[in-house]
Amino acid sequence: MKGIVMTRIDDRLIHGQVMTSWLNYTCANKIMIIDDEVEQDNFVKSVLKTCVPANVMLAVFNVEDAAVRLKKGFKDSDRVIILVKFPETLLRLKQLGVTLDKINVGGMGALESRKKFFKNISCSELEKNIFRELISEGSKISIQIIAEDNAVDIARLL
Repeated sequence: MKGIVMTRIDDRLIHGQVMTSWLNYTCANKIMIIDDEVEQDNFVKSVLKTCVPANVMLAVFNVEDAAVRLKKGFKDSDRVIILVKFPETLLRLKQLGVTLDKINVGGMGALESRKKFFKNISCSELEKNIFRELISEGSKISIQIIAEDNAVDIARLL
């Protein structure tokens, strides 16, 4: 999609690696967080806004509103990083008619349902199946913590 410079799964959303490495690498001027819970939490949204440089706009959407916004498209000058916490969010977007060509996995921490997948990335069987489905629909998914790292194709790990 035009204007999207990165789509990243990272359960931490905005943190040092996103701010220092990926913002510089992508020259992004907008960050779009897509998460139903965060969209409803005014405190978390206000904290996230303090973590973003003044020259970068931040918007938080629930999945349905994000699908509408993404279908609308962006201006030529927009360089947007999309951040989601979970692979399921991207599957829901796909079901709403939004296909994202490239997906970066940057942080999926340990949860009860997850097992170690690759280095510090943990993944449940359901999330592996979501990755498989997204890949079969045409998305290229790779693990790349920071821009300077080599990307690892998730399809090879499944």
